[in-house]
Amino acid sequence: MEMRIIKKPILKSELKSIAEERFGDLVKAAVDIDQEIIAVGGELHVDEEVLLIEQEGSKQENVWGVNIYPDNSGDDFIEFDSMVNLKPAFGNRSRGIDDSKIREKVITIIKKLVI
Repeated sequence: MEMRIIKKPILKSELKSIAEERFGDLVKAAVDIDQEIIAVGGELHVDEEVLLIEQEGSKQENVWGVNIYPDNSGDDFIEFDSMVNLKPAFGNRSRGIDDSKIREKVITIIKKLVI
């Protein structure tokens, strides 16, 4: 499966197809909170982070990793757990997203691009 960058809204059913090709029930995603784009389809969040940095000029401090579960809704739709979120130099010391404003921005971008 090829990684892709989402800049325009896609259907949840499309995301489900991407999930089924790789992990079954989830899609790993890297979200650039500055450019408001998402990379999906990678085996690791870091692969998607690198794609965003190399192709879109994203800055590492703006890229956050999540798992998206297309069959779920509410709080179970997005899981904040990724090694790329370990950014002690930028104040994030966990695999989650400690700053509630950044977490909300990630949620907003995903909801805007996955319909």
